[in-house]
Amino acid sequence: MKVAVDDDRCRGHGICCALCPEVFTLNDDGYTTVEDPEVPAEHEEAVRAAADQCPERAITVT
Repeated sequence: MKVAVDDDRCRGHGICCALCPEVFTLNDDGYTTVEDPEVPAEHEEAVRAAADQCPERAITVT
């Protein structure tokens, strides 16, 4: 599974960071980044939940 965050859509709500801090982090500007787009199997469920709960629909899971 891969994950990406659309920088143009992200508004820095941080829900994804709260749900899966192992994958999502906030940068210095307060927006979400993904260090490694390859999601470890143990975090797939949390990443899907983060994508589902993102109010801006900025997270893409493939």
